[in-house]
Amino acid sequence: MSVYKRNIFFFIRASIFIIFLTLSNLLTAQENETSKQTDTTSLQYALRKGRFEAHFRLYYMSTNNQRPLTDYYALAFGGGVKYETGKFKNFQVGIGGFFIWNLTSSNLAIPDSLTGIKNRYEIGQFDMENPENKNDMDRLEDFYLKYSTKKIAIILGKQVIQTPFINPQDGRMRPTGEEGIWATILPSDKLKIYGGWLTKISPRGTVRWFDIDESIGVYPSGVNTDGSKSNYKGNLNSSWIGMVGAHYSIRKGVSIQFWEQYSVNLFNTMMIQADGERPVGAFGKLFGGVQYIFQNPLKDGGNADPSKTYFDPAQRSQVFGLRGGYQFKENIFRINATRITADGRFLMPREWGREPFYTFMPRERNEGSGDVRAVTINYLKAWPRQRVKLELGYGYYDLPDVKNYRLNKYQMPSYHHFLTDLKYSFGGFMKGLNAEILYVYKMDAANTYEDLRFVINKVNMHHFNIIINYFF
Repeated sequence: MSVYKRNIFFFIRASIFIIFLTLSNLLTAQENETSKQTDTTSLQYALRKGRFEAHFRLYYMSTNNQRPLTDYYALAFGGGVKYETGKFKNFQVGIGGFFIWNLTSSNLAIPDSLTGIKNRYEIGQFDMENPENKNDMDRLEDFYLKYSTKKIAIILGKQVIQTPFINPQDGRMRPTGEEGIWATILPSDKLKIYGGWLTKISPRGTVRWFDIDESIGVYPSGVNTDGSKSNYKGNLNSSWIGMVGAHYSIRKGVSIQFWEQYSVNLFNTMMIQADGERPVGAFGKLFGGVQYIFQNPLKDGGNADPSKTYFDPAQRSQVFGLRGGYQFKENIFRINATRITADGRFLMPREWGREPFYTFMPRERNEGSGDVRAVTINYLKAWPRQRVKLELGYGYYDLPDVKNYRLNKYQMPSYHHFLTDLKYSFGGFMKGLNAEILYVYKMDAANTYEDLRFVINKVNMHHFNIIINYFF
């Protein structure tokens, strides 16, 4: 059977499943009207009271590089369904999947002819392991058992979690997913505690689930601290990730959070962050935050061979962050700063999520670098009645020289970053439909040594996104 037919059959089965659930709910409603008593403790009742969700997405992305480098584009379409049962003795089961079609795109399997560099952005819409795959892209994303009460929720299985270091990083067709056990505990109204044990990850831009060590290296891996090509893909030994976090509201508008991530045999990451706000006048408020992150290697950082390890055991990483801003009605002004010290590179597998820095802006990261100074300015405006949101941003990122291998893993030059992000949510008959236009321009701010390998997909490039989502 062709991959095209398999996707058609997957869609047909999903449609039949939708119709079945809809009819089941209608029949249940009719039965309830004629029945004087309903057994709300039965498994049948829990199944009939389940919740169904569907999501369709159309995503156009293009990158215009500095001439004469290669430009890229891709148009993707996908859809998915998810069903979660009602509660049965506080237990629920959830299952969901998603399919993707490459409607049209550049040839993402061919490297740029001048540099030998492969596509960076558009390939993440599909299957990074097989760029020529255009049809056979479906993934089981949710398959879990959930236990929940007012004070606790525990999920076992395939799911999507949100933490500072492992998160959906939803900038492509599908988010990153995790498999394991994850718990949220509410001891009081002011305190939330999180914790979990993860054993598999399905990075965005992939269609299968990976063991923890296997997941690192799916994306480009840069260079080692001595300048040689990183060779940790397939050579690491790490079977699980343990995480714990806590969020505490000190008083209204003031909170502190702490996170600890232990990636066995690789590295340990700790973060503490405090955020607060204070009313100013009748319609305004000041807000700010401070952030500190510390990393250290575990054992030999992944492999006893320095050419195959992930985290150089001779390095450490420290990050300091600051944020300040003012909000007046629907207007928000923010200024942010990040300082990564020269003790070593800040490392966080890009397959797991995006960095939690205040200065993060879409389509670039400072992960993999040390001795970084970054400043960003953002303006956000909302028109609630028109259901429109706008964000304008500018950032300056001062990175080590591209040939400073010890502190610049991906050989990224210093750069200026410009951002425009416009969102619109439809109402009335089209409720559930929303659209987004994202434009990014990055300009070099350092010596690239007339080497286009330090330019392509990095700086002197325009990047466009048009995203349409429909949820019901």
